[in-house]
Amino acid sequence: MVTEAARLAPQRRALILDIVRRDGAVRVAELVERLGVSDMTIRRDLDVLARAGSLSKVHGGAISSAVTTGDEPSFETKTALESRAKAAVAEAAAALVKPGSVVALSGGTTSYAVATRLREIPGLTVVTNSLPVADLLRKTAAEHPSTGHTLLLTGGTPTKSASLVGPLADQAIRSLQVDLLIIGAHGVSERAGVTTPNLAEAQTNRALIASAHQVAVVADHTKWGVVGLSQFITLSEIDYFVSDEGLDAQARTVLSDSVGQLILAAPRAA
Repeated sequence: MVTEAARLAPQRRALILDIVRRDGAVRVAELVERLGVSDMTIRRDLDVLARAGSLSKVHGGAISSAVTTGDEPSFETKTALESRAKAAVAEAAAALVKPGSVVALSGGTTSYAVATRLREIPGLTVVTNSLPVADLLRKTAAEHPSTGHTLLLTGGTPTKSASLVGPLADQAIRSLQVDLLIIGAHGVSERAGVTTPNLAEAQTNRALIASAHQVAVVADHTKWGVVGLSQFITLSEIDYFVSDEGLDAQARTVLSDSVGQLILAAPRAA
């Protein structure tokens, strides 16, 4: 005899897939409450869907296999992607930096693009865990000493994207207070927030966020709908979200309702 639960399993799994594809991720507890079945039933459904390649299971829930990535491209690989959009985002983010302030820059190519635009802002103290950003600002200080920049580089272990992470970086960052953190993203979604595929980088990013009075996330439009392995900030915790005009209407609505301020930059004509 076919039970009610068995009869409804295909419909239930289809609904789970709809939720995951829409939101990028979902928690087991949410599905239990929403679908009115047991925790064990939901976990069995996720097992079936994961074996079929329809989604990927993570601790406490599932994420969309279509948009999820655990792979972290190198800094050089990411530099060539969406260069015009990144330049526009960087220019808009740099406009948030006040002369004489303490600003932190995370790793990532968009943060690096922001760093190239800080040369004209005098008296900055810049904290970074990015080796390329530190090298750029060190050369800038040597070539343009009148800017009066002070550079603080955290310790730590370098990732594929040339960011310093781990306990040494976290300890150094926790002792600091910064006015504004400008932080990049591997992926952004309504449900998962801002994510990275690197667990250690996520932890160091959280330390940067905890040290900052205000947080500006910089992410071009291609990052929307991508979900990395580990979240490091929710949308509601973001003071400024800086992206480009390629961001779609649904993403604009979600971000406008969730973050402190959404800033959309127009790329310059080629």
